[in-house]
Amino acid sequence: MISPSLISPLLTLAAVLTLTITPLISASGGFCQEKMATLGGVHDSQSSQNSAEIDSLARFAVDEHNKKEVKTMSMTLNLLVFFFRFENDWSFFFLVKNAILEFARVVKAKEQVVAGTMHHLTIEAIEAGKKKLYEAKVWVKPWLNFKELHEFKDAGDVPVFTSSDLGVKRG
Repeated sequence: MISPSLISPLLTLAAVLTLTITPLISASGGFCQEKMATLGGVHDSQSSQNSAEIDSLARFAVDEHNKKEVKTMSMTLNLLVFFFRFENDWSFFFLVKNAILEFARVVKAKEQVVAGTMHHLTIEAIEAGKKKLYEAKVWVKPWLNFKELHEFKDAGDVPVFTSSDLGVKRG
């Protein structure tokens, strides 16, 4: 038999579960895929793509990527200096300069609610004088003053002309 002291917490748990799960169940008795897909899913950013907040996050992503690249290249440079110190080979310094990205603009911004917000950004940046696209994920927890670059990867070259270059708005 269930102890009377457990009945109230069990009823509370049952009520919470019912209120949480019921909206996900469709009238046909199955789970409603449409509603389940939106919970915690990636969706268009509530901020506009070129808002100050989104631009700031994109610049943060590029800066963090550059710091990581410089650190990696610095370790490589130490090895090169050790092996080539008598060769007067300075080509590595040009590699370092060309590996640094310069932020150009945000192409697309999406977000996902996690423990905070994961911003999924498509960024146009200039590398060695050439426009390229990058995909970045920036995790933000504003109540902790926390911001972290979660992922940064190459997404390919930018087309010579984009719809925004031509003044075309996508509908």
